[in-house]
Amino acid sequence: MNPMTDTPEPWETLGEWFPNLDSKNWKILQQYIDLLREWNAKINLVSRKDTDRLEIKHLAHCLTFTKFLRLMPKARLLDVGTGGGLPGIPLAICYPQARFTLLDSIGKKVMVVEDMVQRLGLSNVEVKRGRVEELPKKKSYDFVIGRAVTALPTFFGWVQNKIAKGAKHYPANGILYLKGGDYTEELKTTGLHPAKIWNLDEILPKAELGEKYLIHFKI
Repeated sequence: MNPMTDTPEPWETLGEWFPNLDSKNWKILQQYIDLLREWNAKINLVSRKDTDRLEIKHLAHCLTFTKFLRLMPKARLLDVGTGGGLPGIPLAICYPQARFTLLDSIGKKVMVVEDMVQRLGLSNVEVKRGRVEELPKKKSYDFVIGRAVTALPTFFGWVQNKIAKGAKHYPANGILYLKGGDYTEELKTTGLHPAKIWNLDEILPKAELGEKYLIHFKI
């Protein structure tokens, strides 16, 4: 607790929200947030107004995956538009048995993410510069993940042919997308139907994230 305010420190709150993560995870996650703050002072990776709330507004948002995502060894995940490594780096820390490819089209962001991955010692992460449409046609993944990259129908169109069919993980192979605001308008005329929707305000009721969802499309 902070003796000046009698309110929990961010990491104490995160530990209460995600009790299943072990101490090794937390140590590396803290190192990642330190690196993100360090780099964000030089290159705009996340909104500067969020600098003091990175743990709650950004890290907790991404860690909600760990509430339900179960990955078998050698699962393959593609993080499209990774930006500052979100959600790919936190998930790679929490799922060391899985393999992550972090993709972004902006060179300076790729450089930053490569630096963070190297300094964190994440051997299960590959960082690439480019657009998802430019990836080899035969390359496929168990899950494609993204966080507020673009409109849902657009994202779906980009990645639907990059996913290998399968159901050995939970949930079944597909798209896992973090979306803010009303997603129903975007999907109304598309014929796309989510397999599952998690309301993050229910998972993290005190985070004050606003209207946020994690949406799963099964392929």
